[in-house]
Order: sequence, then structure tokens, then C-alpha cells
Amino acid sequence: MIFLEYGLIDVIDGAFVLVDVNGIRTQIPVGGVACIMLEPGTRVSHAAVKLAAQVGCLLVWIGEGGVRLYSVGHPGGYRSDRLLFQAALALDSAARLKVARKMYEFRFQEVIPEEYSLEQLKGHEGARVKKLYYWYAEMYGITWKGRNYDPKSWKSADVPNRCLSAGTSCLYGVCEAAILAAGYSPAIGFVHYGKPLSFVYDIADLFKFETVVPAAFQTAAEHPADAEREVRYACRDMFRKTHLLEKVIPLINDMLQAGERDIPDVPDDAVIPPLDGGERCQI
Repeated sequence: MIFLEYGLIDVIDGAFVLVDVNGIRTQIPVGGVACIMLEPGTRVSHAAVKLAAQVGCLLVWIGEGGVRLYSVGHPGGYRSDRLLFQAALALDSAARLKVARKMYEFRFQEVIPEEYSLEQLKGHEGARVKKLYYWYAEMYGITWKGRNYDPKSWKSADVPNRCLSAGTSCLYGVCEAAILAAGYSPAIGFVHYGKPLSFVYDIADLFKFETVVPAAFQTAAEHPADAEREVRYACRDMFRKTHLLEKVIPLINDMLQAGERDIPDVPDDAVIPPLDGGERCQI
């Protein structure tokens, strides 16, 4: 993934480029990028949006440092059969609970009692997540006062929380790109619900503690001058190391199979660019 700010994003001579105020062009390898995070100060042309959609690159308009998500583009891949399948599972209370239980069992590697309600599952999750945060904090030797930050007052949060928030925004972008490319809806969740990115939160939680949390806490422990930028690089490297994009769509299908319905075939037009190659872009 790439974060861009302060420039015009356009297609010039067939290349996807960022043009800064001095007219200097920086070519972006859009065909090998899962998503591009557009920070304040960016403008994007019609041709650039079209090319990004054609190659399966998700455009995400965010606030400074990834604090807020304002809008997202569309990388292609929507199919009504998968949308209807996902909606049918979410609307069936029994099927939804089975999918949610499968997600918790995957995350915590333990069998969840079948009699647990969704509310009990969430309570179980909350206790385990708190312990995991403290465990990672102790591992990397940082002071952890709990997950606490205010999107309206970004700098008021401590460095570990800012690193977590910046890293989590990266994970959300990759997961949303995969969800859209596979033909599902980011809004129809099973654990989370009622928000535009409910399913993104569901899927991101499956990977957060093996990618974002260690990357964020290790970055925070190093006390870099620009912690948010460094954690983005750390997350990019972690996503490559863990082959995240290769895992997301198969894991989505595995989770949804717990609802005991037949999943439609994988779309032929699902495009997920790999993260295990390409050059590092200085931004």
C-alpha cells in the first residue's frame, strides 16, 4: 500500500503519477499496489481513478495520518450472488452466530461453547484482547495504559496508541481491497454491524495481533521522530512477511462456510495485487 499527500494524481504518458507543486513527477506502480491512501492535499483525475479501478487498486480518501476514512473507491469485483450470500448469512441469526463463533475460535485458538450468545462472545473477546495488548507491551518494553485515543485530538494520544491507530488504518485498507475484489460488501458484518466498514473490522481483527500490534509496539519502543510513518513501513513489511493478501480471501470463505451454506465460486475478475515484490516508494 502507499500513502500519498500534497499533489495531483494523474495518468501521464500511460503512467500513474503523483505531480507535486513543483511539477516533479513520481511514478506509482499502481498495478502492484493493493490500495492507495489519499491524505489531505491530494487531487485525483478521472483517468487515474479509471486506471486504478482497471488494475484492482483501491483508492481510499483519509484524514491526516489515517485518522479518519472519508470515502473509498471501487477496485472491481462486485457480484450480486456473493453480496446476496453474505446478506443471507447476516440476516439469519443462527448462521450469523456460527460465523462469529468461527471468527473467535480462529483468533483465540480455542473452542467457544455453542451456547454462547453474541454478547457473551464479545465479552470473552474484550477480556482476551486486553490481556494480549499488555502481553505485547511487556514483550517490547513499552508502557501500556490501555487502548485510548480521540480521532479529533490525534496528538493527545500516547505514541503506542497513535502507532496502533496508524497501523490499523493500513490493515483496514488491505482488508477492504480484498473484500471488494472477492465480491463481498464491507458493510455487512457478523461481529461488528451497523457501520460502513463492519465486515472490514471483522476480517481485520483476524490478523491484527499477528501483524499490526507487534509492528506498532516495536515501532513505539524505538521512539522514532515520525512514529506514524515508520509504523506504516513496518506494517507494509509485516504484510509481505506474513503473505497477508494471499490469506485474506481464502480465510473469508473459510469463516463464511461456518454458516453452513454453499459459497458461490471465486469471481474470475477478483484482482488482488501481491505485496511480496515491487520497489519501496519514498513518499
